[in-house]
Amino acid sequence: MGMSRRFVTNLVRRPDPPPTGVVLVEPWSSRLRRLLPIYGLILPGLLLFATWALIPILQSFVMSFTDWKLRGDSSFIGLDNYVRALNDPLFWRALSATVGYTVVTVAGQMVLGLGAALLLNEKIHGRSIFRLVYYLPVITSWVIVSLIFVWLYNGQSGVLNWLLKDVLGVIDKNVAWLAEPVYALWAIALLGVWKGIGWTMVVYLAGLQGVPHELHEAAAIDGASTWQRFRNVTIPFLRTTTTFLLIVLTIGGFSAFISIFVMSTAAVGTLGGPLNSTEVVLTYTWKQAFQEIDLAYGAALSFMIAGVVALISVVEFRFARKQERT
Repeated sequence: MGMSRRFVTNLVRRPDPPPTGVVLVEPWSSRLRRLLPIYGLILPGLLLFATWALIPILQSFVMSFTDWKLRGDSSFIGLDNYVRALNDPLFWRALSATVGYTVVTVAGQMVLGLGAALLLNEKIHGRSIFRLVYYLPVITSWVIVSLIFVWLYNGQSGVLNWLLKDVLGVIDKNVAWLAEPVYALWAIALLGVWKGIGWTMVVYLAGLQGVPHELHEAAAIDGASTWQRFRNVTIPFLRTTTTFLLIVLTIGGFSAFISIFVMSTAAVGTLGGPLNSTEVVLTYTWKQAFQEIDLAYGAALSFMIAGVVALISVVEFRFARKQERT
């Protein structure tokens, strides 16, 4: 009986581990069988990406070095399109408008989104309802909200003029907000801020979950005020979240197109607004490519815009990393 028990024990005993310093190499055939299902799931997505994104991007990049205008033959012209863009005053004007739009929308979304996140991070009644209300603009169509804001900004019967003139008495006559070069771009930027607050709020709410509550309690016991706890406890823990938002929202600011297209054409009938005051880099690129039928120049402009956005993102990321080390 004892021998049979020892025999069974030997049968089920695990094999001895390999000697120290010996590395077990998985056979290639075994690794291929293990990874083949994973590659099978990834391959269709890669094919779709290559077909509808990567190949067109490469073709556009090659096109930017030609003079192709849809009709006739094209020839290689080197960097002429890029040099032309650098000497194009309308491009620089559009770029400055884009930078201004981006600064306003990014700052507004981050400040108001953080404020909403701090409010909803507290235990208040109806918190779920407030989250829904703040996030609702994010999931609303850009075209729909753009047309709503056109109505709000209407120079004759708009709600904003009624509120400022008839209710508050701040202005003495109606203002054509989208037809005045001074106000047009900033009125559209206000829509960008309003629509992005909810998404920024959700990201900041996720970041606030990582702030240890014990640190706030310890700081309060030491006599720190609410502002001191926010500045010395909350803000340092939100640096990574803030860096992420800066990069993503900057890219979003440079990608602004639909709201500017809809509101400018609906209000004044021209893309670019009054005296080109709402002309940003994407609307200017669209004009060159599809109105002027200068597709090669439009391709060059698009890659210059991508380069500017990439450069700004790298600078923001490195600055944030440097701040984290200090």
